Amino acid sequence: MSEMITAELVDLDLSADTKEAAARALAERMVSLGRVTDLDGFLADVAAREAQMPTGLDGGIGIPHCRSEHVTEPTLAFGRSAAGVDFGAPDGPADLIFLIAAPAGADDAHLTILSSLARQLMNAEFTTALRSADDAESAAALIRGDEPAEAGTEPEPAAAAEPAADAPAEPASDPSDPSDTSVPSAAATPAGAEPAAEGRARQPFRIVAVTSCPTGIAHTYMAAESLEKAGREAGDVEIVVETQGSAGFTRLDPAVIAAADGVIFAHDVPVREKDRFAGKPTVDVGVKAGINKPAELIADVRGRAERGESTSAARPGGTPVDRAGDPGDGYGTKLRKWLMTGVSYMVPFVAAGGLLIALGFAIGGYQINEAKPVTEVFHWGQIDSWGALLFQIGGVAFGFLIPVLAGYIAYGMADRPGLVPGFVGGMISANINAGFLGGLAAGLLAGAVVLAIQRIKIPPVLRGIMPVVVIPLISSIVVGFLMLIVIGKPIAEAQKAMTDWLGGLSGTNAVLLGVLLGLMMCFDLGGPVNKVAYAFATAGIAVQDPSDSAMKIMAAVMAAGMVPPLGMALATTIRKRLFTPAEQENGKAAWVLGASFISEGAIPFAAADPLRVIPASMAGGAVTGALTMAFGSTLRAPHGGIWVTFLIGSPFLYLLAIAAGTAVTAGLVIALKGMRKQAPDGGKKASAEATTAPQQKEPVAA
Repeated sequence: MSEMITAELVDLDLSADTKEAAARALAERMVSLGRVTDLDGFLADVAAREAQMPTGLDGGIGIPHCRSEHVTEPTLAFGRSAAGVDFGAPDGPADLIFLIAAPAGADDAHLTILSSLARQLMNAEFTTALRSADDAESAAALIRGDEPAEAGTEPEPAAAAEPAADAPAEPASDPSDPSDTSVPSAAATPAGAEPAAEGRARQPFRIVAVTSCPTGIAHTYMAAESLEKAGREAGDVEIVVETQGSAGFTRLDPAVIAAADGVIFAHDVPVREKDRFAGKPTVDVGVKAGINKPAELIADVRGRAERGESTSAARPGGTPVDRAGDPGDGYGTKLRKWLMTGVSYMVPFVAAGGLLIALGFAIGGYQINEAKPVTEVFHWGQIDSWGALLFQIGGVAFGFLIPVLAGYIAYGMADRPGLVPGFVGGMISANINAGFLGGLAAGLLAGAVVLAIQRIKIPPVLRGIMPVVVIPLISSIVVGFLMLIVIGKPIAEAQKAMTDWLGGLSGTNAVLLGVLLGLMMCFDLGGPVNKVAYAFATAGIAVQDPSDSAMKIMAAVMAAGMVPPLGMALATTIRKRLFTPAEQENGKAAWVLGASFISEGAIPFAAADPLRVIPASMAGGAVTGALTMAFGSTLRAPHGGIWVTFLIGSPFLYLLAIAAGTAVTAGLVIALKGMRKQAPDGGKKASAEATTAPQQKEPVAA
């Protein structure tokens, strides 16, 4: 690590009072040494990573880090703060701050050394030595490993951070296995370090774990070290960890997985090759839980094993959208994530099917829905036949909307065993005209039934067939019965009543609905509120012959969703000095993103300055939604932005509504930023002063 950190990259008297200011102070040292080429660009990447998940850890540690194209070589800067800086850790501010900068294409060797540092941070002797270091050179030497910390877990950084744990937990493990040397030692400690008689008299509880984080540099390896340490302290636990980090990963030995009594997933990105762990009692949490609560996770998985619980690999993916929730999440939080999972998987079907139907209308005219099936009549040289072909393909894609929604809500709750009853319930909902509401109910029912079945204690001999035979069979019967006999018809009647009510909206009521939809679309830029509005609109047009009111709602939703990025783009054009150089560059891209109905174009601005950007965006969206409804504009396509203008009813008035909302958003954000007290450097540090808001990773409508 000699080239990664030097005394010039150490600040033992860091005076920053915010995490943005701390990152800037340490990054400036990197710039002075030529390690970072664009300070603002690099800090924007650090802020984007911070918005995904706070980088503060228990024990007074902050580890802001990112990959960035503005980094010339892997670099580490260290700062020690007497007052402490808040990096979002549960136990308070951090006094030890490590800024890790990795190039976009960093090689595995450098990332291996960085991951070794992450492991050392879990060593109390190492952090204590850093707190007592007298000068920058000694602190840098300690971090480099020139002055080994007492009781460190890794004698050699490069070996300690090899990103996987492939060594079997059995005493007869292969010593030549090219895996993380620290992991086998952790796994072998209970069986090898303890007296042999005791190890044989008390059968150890074997755990395999996988850790991963979005960047794959720090949290991945810190969670691994924390779990291994907790396993050693438990005495009768053997734990082997597979770290899926930036430097790649080496798969756990299948024999080790087969012998494991339980599985722990501590991750914030999807676990790769998750099927390897099917049928094991599993705990699935975020990576920070692996760092902060390892003993609780071990106790949890032991309890599941004792109760005979098993899953087919726990949760899908592991991102906040896909995962059912970390321990401590309330039911409302879990419900929101389940519903967002279903909507997220449904959106591509909406976009593809809706655009195909729209193209069919554009090519073949609005009577194309009455064309005969192309399997019976298709003329290669007639444009109408091609229009009918596109329309009918789009209709097939639209037919999947409700089943996919229900299936993946159940998937979000219960993983793959939930897919079959979810799809079955969703298809029943579509067949009995229960629509969007029926799909929601079917998905939740399917997930709940599967979770209930999984709680039943099953003999070990039957566990292998539960996920693929027993659970799908029983859950499909239960969900099918409930949808067909019990709740399906009442939901269908409620859906029809709501459709009829919307069809009767006119005048002031329609304008108020447009205001509400506009506010929802701009509130969280792709979050749950935005998705509710978008799903409501797309469900209305997901039929062969949508009503005029449904197409008005779709028009209002798409128009309002275009406003935030367009408003930010206009604001950065009119008053550049109110925005950082990075935001000015984002503003150029926001023109295209907004015009294409991709609201994510406004996320960088909202993340940096939510208290000004989000209210301004909502105001503009409300104006656009109201005007669109008042003008009576209609839209048959669920996506496309200005590129489907030819499919919009009253297109000129529609564009006027978007222009009005864009102007309102730009004007308000300029006014609000102009009222802000300017920093001495003319506002160049605005991004460092701003509050970071949670960044949505899901597309608004794509």
